[in-house]
Amino acid sequence: MRLSTLRHACRNLPTPSVHQPRTGVRVFGLAKSSLPLGPSSNSQLLLRAASSVSGTTSAEKAPKLGKQTDGPGYENTIRENVQRTKEEMVALQRGHPALKPTLAIIQADEDDRLLELNKKMAGKIGLNVTQICLPRECTEDEIIEEVLKLNEDPRVHGVYLHLPPASLTSRVLNTLRPEKDVDGVSDLNVGRLVRGDMNQGFIPPLANAVMELLARHGEQRKIVLVVGGEGPLGVALQCLMQRRGMVVLHSRRSSEVLQKQVCTHRCRRAHTHIHLHKAHLQHVSIDTLCFDHSVAVTDLCQSGGNIAIIDHGMEMSGVGPLTAALRMQNVVQSSSRWAQGQQYRPWTLRSLKLQPLSPVPSDIEISRAQTPKPVDQLAQEIGLLQEETEAYGRTKAKVRLSLLDRLREQPDGKYVLVAGITPTPLGEGKSTVVIGLVQALSAHLKLNSFACLRQPSQGPTFGVKGQRGQISTRISMLEISMLINESFNLHLTGDIHAITAANNLVAAAIDARMLHEATQKDKALYSRLVPSVNGVRRFSPIQISRLRRLGISEIDPSALTPQEVSSFVRLDLDPAKVTWQRVVDTNDRFLRKITVGQASTEKGHVRETQFDIAVASEIMAILALADGLGDMKTRLGRMVVGSSRSGQPVTAEDLGVSGALAVLMKDAIKPTLMQTLEGSPVFVHAGPFANIAHGNSSVLADKLALKLVGEDGFVVTEAGFGADIGMEKFFNIKCRASGLRPNVVVLVATVRALKMHGGGPNVSAGSPLPREYIDENLSLVGKGCSSNLRKQIQIAHLFGVPVVVALNVFKTDTQAEIDLVCQMAKESGASDAVPCHHWARGGRGSVELAQAVKQAGSQPSHFQFLYSQETPIVEKIRMIAQKVYGADDIELSPEAQAKIDYYNQQGYGKLPICMAKTHLSLSHMPEKKGTPTGFTLPIRDIRASIGAGFIYPLVGTMSTMPGLPTRPCFYDIDLDPVTEEITGLF
Repeated sequence: MRLSTLRHACRNLPTPSVHQPRTGVRVFGLAKSSLPLGPSSNSQLLLRAASSVSGTTSAEKAPKLGKQTDGPGYENTIRENVQRTKEEMVALQRGHPALKPTLAIIQADEDDRLLELNKKMAGKIGLNVTQICLPRECTEDEIIEEVLKLNEDPRVHGVYLHLPPASLTSRVLNTLRPEKDVDGVSDLNVGRLVRGDMNQGFIPPLANAVMELLARHGEQRKIVLVVGGEGPLGVALQCLMQRRGMVVLHSRRSSEVLQKQVCTHRCRRAHTHIHLHKAHLQHVSIDTLCFDHSVAVTDLCQSGGNIAIIDHGMEMSGVGPLTAALRMQNVVQSSSRWAQGQQYRPWTLRSLKLQPLSPVPSDIEISRAQTPKPVDQLAQEIGLLQEETEAYGRTKAKVRLSLLDRLREQPDGKYVLVAGITPTPLGEGKSTVVIGLVQALSAHLKLNSFACLRQPSQGPTFGVKGQRGQISTRISMLEISMLINESFNLHLTGDIHAITAANNLVAAAIDARMLHEATQKDKALYSRLVPSVNGVRRFSPIQISRLRRLGISEIDPSALTPQEVSSFVRLDLDPAKVTWQRVVDTNDRFLRKITVGQASTEKGHVRETQFDIAVASEIMAILALADGLGDMKTRLGRMVVGSSRSGQPVTAEDLGVSGALAVLMKDAIKPTLMQTLEGSPVFVHAGPFANIAHGNSSVLADKLALKLVGEDGFVVTEAGFGADIGMEKFFNIKCRASGLRPNVVVLVATVRALKMHGGGPNVSAGSPLPREYIDENLSLVGKGCSSNLRKQIQIAHLFGVPVVVALNVFKTDTQAEIDLVCQMAKESGASDAVPCHHWARGGRGSVELAQAVKQAGSQPSHFQFLYSQETPIVEKIRMIAQKVYGADDIELSPEAQAKIDYYNQQGYGKLPICMAKTHLSLSHMPEKKGTPTGFTLPIRDIRASIGAGFIYPLVGTMSTMPGLPTRPCFYDIDLDPVTEEITGLF
């Protein structure tokens, strides 16, 4: 509701007929130099002091109202308000010791009296005051710029605009965030007052002060004439007076109209006149208390009424101080609300209804049939503050990490990991189980629940549809059941592009540094690395860090010895030992091996290198494991990009690029908030490989979600590939880095995969399924359950976490097969085993799973790591091979053994292990299904991601750049230029 509408409504409120004798009239005048009262300069007024006369208009005979009877008068009122506010302040700071309530004053008025009065009152109560001084001729945009800064400053709890009347435009006043508008002048706060909703709004302090004066002088249930009052103050006064049973009359501003109205029978009935602008009485000088020339007032006086005149003399001792005290009361109230808002708030999640159809429509049809909630509404429902989100369009938003500080004391919810049995090349639907489970928990069991998913790579989106190979992270719309937004499989919020830019900046820095070192002497190189600016040479902070690592304490560039200069400028990277590759988020097989430096400008410095797909970058793994911006910056700096000719590791910090990398990644570190088709919240963040990296979504997404759901809520996340790979890495790498401990493992199985492990024919992407997978075959299902399913349950038990088996039901599965799987899963040690029908029924199809997870989550979790950090590298690898994969032993190649010796020498021996092996078998042989035994696991090479914080042994050959098939998906993808509708993406 706009303010003009409110004014109209207030002016037209019914005025009952009152026939009572007029025993006296009080006139309260309001003059200039005041508080912000509204967009009209005529409403920028300050309530003056009051005095009383009896049958005369002589100022000399008028005693000061502030000195009247009624106890000590206004001083008592002020003192009581100050004391009450101080007590509220003490109670607030007792509960929130770190809170410092602060009032910000924007000043562009030369009159400092009110300013000093407010600062003095703030000091009495113990409030902090910050003052922003602007020139009197400042523009509207300059004021708004300062207001916007204060809106976003969490240290400021109230804003007071001490500005010239002409500067207080509607645009300025409504720029104020309502929760910081302690003068109650924004349209929203005035609207709240009119509606009687003051739980979040503020009563204008001046209007409040007037009401206190009226109450003190017994002006209850009388007729009041308000002259002027076209701004928020007038609206507020009318509302407050009418609530106290007063009849409020209103007069226009012009003196002619006022004289006529005052002389009318209607206005003569008024017991109290309140003037909101002295210009209304053109012949009256309120400042000099001379009313002899006012026809209106004289007429009232001649009628025998008593007049109390508000006098300029009490500005600093009467209503002015009272108004200031009430403003400070609003600041303390605002601070209290802010403190309450920082606490955990119960969710008010509104679920979106689904209408399941049979047969199940296509992915894109499901997506477009549902209208998502605006992301700001979703954020509010789950307890996020406005300043904690950054919207990317209507359905996506980044969430700021400041949430972790706000909810630091909030207990975490239950932590659920969704893993799977060894999959077929088609995948078994772990992502769909995550979404179905969260929808069942939140929309159907009404438990706070959050899904945390990896961001899919854009490469496979245009490559092989449905591909679930080593590097595919594409998640179809059915798997996601969510986002009602094609951007999930495209750019999303640009995190992968940021990773690509950061990764390739490192690659460019490596080649450029090798070229410059090869073509320049030490002195020339030094003069360019530490240039003279205005005759002064200084090391940058990152160069000082390099000096410290070299053991050089000198920070004066001119004081280094020639040997120190040489050590500083020479990284001496060995081109044959550069391990850093360029990346691109496109499937491009011809970039698997390339030659760089062939231009004549590179002076023959040619070397072979390669491109990886963007999600294979170590920076992606760092994004997934970092627990804050500072931790990410440290990890980026310690990334090893190669070795020097002397065998020393060279890091990104040695290159001087780590600070720039942090800048490129500063927004990517914030998780992206989206929603499922049923309106449940989802964090999409990070998407590292599940072979050469750990294959889990980010630590930060999990931590934010665990705080948001509250102690009784659930956070459900996914591990890539089977439990032997994704789950093991989740526990030994991610949980070790995050400090989080899971409560439940959900192990996803399908009848199709179990038949394959029971001896069924091979399954391959793009080929029709053999009949064994379509027809009922209890024998194959039973053998698969007794081999692979049982083994995967045992792997989960190695870590001491309860297991619930979720059977992802396909339409070809028979009831007998479903019952057999559930029975054998429980016999193998699962806490429970239930069928899931989320693919066809949404969250309703996973209610049974949700109930089983809730029950398992109430059981104690005895989580433990598989190995200690102190365990030697070789023994860590052996423990994983024997206890998880079922191997007899491991076999290290000479190259692998040499790398282990090197990593031990460099102090990397305590890092966890990230095994890079096929996901299609428990062994290193993808054709071996079920539970292979009697094999030795070969380790052909060992590499390290020092920034991410793990060592990854290579078991077989790992491809880090996929290629396009004969018929890629892009043949089916198109855009309607009129409707902008995308087709063929799902």
